[in-house]
Amino acid sequence: MTADDVPADADSPRGSGAEPNPGLTALSGKTRRAPVILDALAAEHDDAVIALDFDGPFQLLVATMLSAQSTDVKVNEITPALFAAYPDAFAMAEATRADLEELVGQLGLFRQKSKNLQATARILVTEHDGRVPRSMDELTTLPGVARKTANVVLSNAWGEHVGVVVDTHVTRVARRLRFTKQDTAVKIERDLMRLFPQDRWLDVSDLLIFHGRRVCHARNRQCGTCVVADLCPSDATSNRTDKARS
Repeated sequence: MTADDVPADADSPRGSGAEPNPGLTALSGKTRRAPVILDALAAEHDDAVIALDFDGPFQLLVATMLSAQSTDVKVNEITPALFAAYPDAFAMAEATRADLEELVGQLGLFRQKSKNLQATARILVTEHDGRVPRSMDELTTLPGVARKTANVVLSNAWGEHVGVVVDTHVTRVARRLRFTKQDTAVKIERDLMRLFPQDRWLDVSDLLIFHGRRVCHARNRQCGTCVVADLCPSDATSNRTDKARS
């Protein structure tokens, strides 16, 4: 999926700067609500950036691969030792599976992750001169790298926004805000790409993730303190249906 694959809606937002009080409600169309909601979330979560610790594209790629079914906090606990031992693709390509498993063994699926790290490092060395590719097609051929991981690397390492990162937080918040009715990552990403201009796709990911972690929890959502509750079709304080579950 690329920007060219996503046709622009006639009334889709094109950038930020929406009016602070445009007379919108939770019942207004999503194309009108979306830029106002994103601006409000940006003001509320002005520290919303990727939570993984890394130095350079290779370490970001590795950390993102490790984060599958693991928390960013846990990944950040184990990567300092991992990167001290194997700071780049050339070093990791020489690592044994046992050495990698020992360093990432606190994470879920550590055996498969170790296998993927070793294989990916060797491919980077033999086919890319040790460098992380800068295209979606090349990244997603690497073992253990799917579209979500590739989007994280492209946006945060290279500043190239070819899609929207969709994780469990983005899925939940986007459905509650009725930005999408879909329930698969690919379809949710496509809806978000249509709804927001490309230069805000990284903001969409970061802000929905932070809002999901801090306020819009899977259980016990904090609608009473939510800055966009008045524009949310799932606002519990107004007895609205949780759209993440409908």
